[in-house]
Amino acid sequence: MIPNVSQALAWLEQHPQAVKGIRRGLERETLRVTPDGQLATTGHPECLGSALTHKWITTDFAEALLEFITPVNGDIDHMLTFMRDIHRHVARNLGEERMWPLSMPCYIDDGQNIELAQYGSSNNGRFKTLYREGLKNRYGALMQTISGVHYNFSLPLEFWQARLGVEDALSGKEAISAGYFRLIRNYYRFGWVIPYLFGASPAICSSFLQGKESSLPFEKTECGMNYLPYATSLRLSDLGYTNKSQSNLGITFNDLETYVAGLKRAIKTPSEEYAKMGVEKDGKRLQINTNVLQIENELYAPIRPKRVTAEGESPSDALMRGGIEYIEVRSLDINPFSPVGVDEQQVRFLDLFMIWCVLADAPEMSSDELLCTRKNWNRVILEGRKPGLTLGMGCETAQYPLAKVGKDLFTDLRRVAETLDGIAGNTDYQDVCDQLVASFDNPELTYSARILRSMIDNGIGGTGLALAEKYRQMLIQEPLEILTEDDLQKEHDASWQSQREIEAKDTEPFDAWLASHS
Repeated sequence: MIPNVSQALAWLEQHPQAVKGIRRGLERETLRVTPDGQLATTGHPECLGSALTHKWITTDFAEALLEFITPVNGDIDHMLTFMRDIHRHVARNLGEERMWPLSMPCYIDDGQNIELAQYGSSNNGRFKTLYREGLKNRYGALMQTISGVHYNFSLPLEFWQARLGVEDALSGKEAISAGYFRLIRNYYRFGWVIPYLFGASPAICSSFLQGKESSLPFEKTECGMNYLPYATSLRLSDLGYTNKSQSNLGITFNDLETYVAGLKRAIKTPSEEYAKMGVEKDGKRLQINTNVLQIENELYAPIRPKRVTAEGESPSDALMRGGIEYIEVRSLDINPFSPVGVDEQQVRFLDLFMIWCVLADAPEMSSDELLCTRKNWNRVILEGRKPGLTLGMGCETAQYPLAKVGKDLFTDLRRVAETLDGIAGNTDYQDVCDQLVASFDNPELTYSARILRSMIDNGIGGTGLALAEKYRQMLIQEPLEILTEDDLQKEHDASWQSQREIEAKDTEPFDAWLASHS
């Protein structure tokens, strides 16, 4: 089932410098909760700066959903320490509130009471809130409170020069983009390994269902928890971040032009379902428009090709202008065993897996095969730790034992690890391989098995609150290591000043502005 990557790995071993200079960034979401585990109803703390313009601290869907962003970095330890400094600063400024350490939300009484993220009175700020209003009306507010970690990854230009013979990023943009699309296709085929190893949402609070019946065969505990005994990541299941109306968009990952054309088609394709909802009711806007996607970011995907956008530029226009600049991996659950929701082992694994995905052969995929890859993901998401579980390849009927496929993959990953360790003069990547490969023979080592044991004993609320309090105490007491109080104060002040300037410049009425931007 695993493609033969021996030639490409031999090439890598002969060109180790090609992977020196990997660039990474992290984004982590976390809900603010009260000491008794309820969703916080307070607004985004002003002392954390403007959510519209702050470089490191913002909000995602809701006022209570924090998002932390690290700058792009070539050093793993520096990136993780920067993320920890953000957490330390926020922990000291949340009063009695805590940061929820799990992907699936705490007990939430009524989804409609979740306050959407607010970004001030500027047209762009109001647009961001309206987009979230549309998400709430289309998919429900509860789905949007699910938290995750996004990992941004790019290979150095030297890799593409050595591998593809390109001269520079601009003239080589099509070849480089084709290389990243190869990575993405392999990710769809084999990325289920991420929820297998790191999925940490095998259970949900029963309040998440809001009284609705689920087709999943949940087991229930007395403390109001629903779980599947072999599940890894319910966050990635149909309960969480998926959108059935998007599954037939026909967006493929074979080349830049067809991908962008598919994305642009989706934001212009009317939806009968959303048209019934309407754009406005009783003088209140309900969504930006009635198309399948309101904007491009609404496309729910486990991985995205990205380029930093210029002011006023859409993500797809940025891709057409300069090609793919980096990849955003979106399948990581919050790591409940880390105070910052992600750790070094995971980052190093993702480095290895991304490099493997870009080296391995990846035949083009039709939209039908893309849907078939979802079967493997769903199997791992719902019953990944089930003894004897098998997986298919694309739409073929042949089945392969998950444990064997996983170990075969790690045989390749270890060769990548040896190359990366050779550059650094240590065994850090090889150690990660040794630690993780054991999970295929012993699924009890996976994150989902470890956290489920605690959840069955203590409930989701008990597990989440105990970890939230532990991490709160830890972070409050730790000194900052990279950022200083002065850095944080300057960014706080600059973010509010920037928001005021944006609002002062806005003279166009919102409805007119919206008409020209949607």
